[in-house]
Amino acid sequence: MEEEIDTPRDFCSKPCGPLEEYRIPDYILKPDAEQVLVDHAPQCPVLVFINSKSGGQLGRSLIKSYRELLSEAQVIDLSEEAPDKVLHRLYVNVERLKIGGDILAVQIWRTMRLIVAGGDGTASWLLGVVSDLKLSHPPPVATVPLGTGNNLPFSFGWGKKNPSTDQEAVKSFLGLVKHAKEIKIDSWHLILRMRAPKEGPCEPIAPLELPHSLHAFHRVSTGDSLNVEGYHTFRGGFWNYFSMGMDAEVSYAFHSERKRNPEKFKNQLSNQGQYAKLGLKQGWFCASLSHPSSRNIPQFAKVKVMKRAGGHWEELQIHHSIRSIVCLNLPSFSGGFNPWGTPGTRRVQDREFMEPYVDDGLLEVVGFRDAWHGLVLLAPNGHGHRLAQAHRIRFEFHKGAADHTFMRVDGEPWKQPLPKDDDTIVVEISCLGQVTMLANEPCKSKSFSDPLSSLGHDSHHHDHGDEDRDGMGDEDEWEDGRRKFGAADTFKLPDEIDIAHLS
Repeated sequence: MEEEIDTPRDFCSKPCGPLEEYRIPDYILKPDAEQVLVDHAPQCPVLVFINSKSGGQLGRSLIKSYRELLSEAQVIDLSEEAPDKVLHRLYVNVERLKIGGDILAVQIWRTMRLIVAGGDGTASWLLGVVSDLKLSHPPPVATVPLGTGNNLPFSFGWGKKNPSTDQEAVKSFLGLVKHAKEIKIDSWHLILRMRAPKEGPCEPIAPLELPHSLHAFHRVSTGDSLNVEGYHTFRGGFWNYFSMGMDAEVSYAFHSERKRNPEKFKNQLSNQGQYAKLGLKQGWFCASLSHPSSRNIPQFAKVKVMKRAGGHWEELQIHHSIRSIVCLNLPSFSGGFNPWGTPGTRRVQDREFMEPYVDDGLLEVVGFRDAWHGLVLLAPNGHGHRLAQAHRIRFEFHKGAADHTFMRVDGEPWKQPLPKDDDTIVVEISCLGQVTMLANEPCKSKSFSDPLSSLGHDSHHHDHGDEDRDGMGDEDEWEDGRRKFGAADTFKLPDEIDIAHLS
């Protein structure tokens, strides 16, 4: 059976125009390339990042089509070069050209858009890099659904099924990128602190590699204020969700099996079939029989939330049957479902909750008992167990009958060891600025700053508080770690560039 291929709605409704509209001359991208004269600046210059390992063979095929239509230097294979190196080289070169009076470089700097093709983890990797570079004019990002779940592309109208990779499909996609609207979304910073294990590997997710979105989860240096005697501190970020419990366990089993037997995971359809089989095998549908209650969330974790910037910490009362918790930023989880739904006013317990926006400085916290509970998402207005909307979230893990749990950020899981004695492992999530996404219609995400999607919204409920740096009490030693995700070094001009000449 041939796999169904998805394209965003109105995929060919916009005129693409000549490809010169999207091309960036090589001398802008590569400092050693010969400078050329260009008649006019491209209207929509794009830089394309593709994970060639995503989507079976689709990643390599997509690279081939993009390079034939644009140029080799304009299309980056992420298996060969990391995005932070590419963007740093580009922006250093652009600053040099600006000093020399190159008007084209200035125009490309102002109008460039990024395209990233891969799974949600690949997209989050690039978003972390763009955030950490702290550019004066960060480019907006469009996402191509090349993974299995594709929650990020689906949230912004780019579809959730893997796309066609022929040149006509690529041309059409470029046309949509040219006309896409910009939408800001919150960035969420995650810190994990745990005592160094007395035995075994230090990294908590072996044998899997670290997720790219958590690229900076390494031991901090002795000079870092995050450094606490006997502890390892890791940090990273996410843009869609953080989850823990049984859903992350199934995801971990899927990633482990794909690593062991890659031949079973040739395309999105077979991947989804393998995922469903592993869900059954792991007991996600019969959790009450196969999943010991000692691994239910309340048995080994306390969950605290700060509902508003500068507020106080409150401990959530989690029902003893909850086996998974999801902290959600976008309205898409597990292949397109919205676990939060739209809270009404008829039920007393829902009256404190509001419709979610992707730029309101709040995460939606939802609990699930098992996969059967998750099936309510198939029903109109179905949703999980709403627990809170929060500006900060803190998980405190203590010794229990279980020796580990599972976590994941934006689709990429790891196996997290739990304390064996009286120690406490802490995961804290807080808002750290925003990134700009490109959205196609129909866009699932609602923006608080978009007049059309925020009509009737009660603005006094949402104090974004990006600048909020208090409310932590005795946790000041974490402060420096909240300023970056660790995906890239902050962009700095080389010493040989005289900033006095920069406009």
